[in-house]
Amino acid sequence: MAKQTVEVSVASERAEAYGGVLIAFFAALMAISQLVNGELEEEMMIAHNKLVNYSSWYQSKSIKESLKESELDNLEALLYTNAIAEEKRDFVYTKIEKTKAKIEKYKAEKHEILVGSKNIDKKDWVQDLDGQMGVITGINEWKVLARKYDIATRKFDFGVLFFQISIVLGAVCIIIYDNPKLQKSLVALMIIFGVIGVIMSVYGYSLAP
Repeated sequence: MAKQTVEVSVASERAEAYGGVLIAFFAALMAISQLVNGELEEEMMIAHNKLVNYSSWYQSKSIKESLKESELDNLEALLYTNAIAEEKRDFVYTKIEKTKAKIEKYKAEKHEILVGSKNIDKKDWVQDLDGQMGVITGINEWKVLARKYDIATRKFDFGVLFFQISIVLGAVCIIIYDNPKLQKSLVALMIIFGVIGVIMSVYGYSLAP
C-alpha cells in the first residue's frame, strides 16, 4: 500500500513538473504571438487609415473633374448658341481645349490613385506623392492589404486563445493532487491546445502581407 502511494506521488509530481514546463513554454509562445499580432494590428490600422485617406483623395479628384465637365458643357453651350462674339471665339476655343486637358488629367490621376502606380505603364504616371512619381499605392491595393492584415490578426487571436486554454489546463494539472491519470489527461489536452495555438499563429503569420 505504501509502495502504491509512493508511485502515485511520484507520478503526480512528474505530471506537475511536465505541466509547469509546458506552461512556461506555451506562455513564451503566447507572448511572442501577441507581440507579432500587435505589430500586424498596427499595420492593419495604417492600411485602413490609408484606405480612407486615398478614398477621400480620389473623391476630391472626382469633384474637380465634375466641375471641369460642367465648365466644358457651359463653354460649348455658349459657342453653340452664338453667345460669344467672333473676336473672342479663339479665347473660348483655347479655354475648351485646356478644360478638356484638365478633365483627362483628373481621369488619369483618379485611375492611378485607384489601381496604384505599379499597375500602370510608367508613361501613364501623372500623380506624384511628396514630389515623387510612381509611388502611389492604389485604393484597391490598400483594400487587399487591410483585408489580409485583418484575416492574419484573427488567426493570431485564435492562436492566443488556444495558448490561454492550454495554460489554464496546465494550472489545473498542477493544482490537482493524487490523481495521476487525470493529470496525464490534462497534460495531453494542454499539449493538443498548445499545438493548435502554434499552428494558428504560424498560419496567421503566413497570411500576413
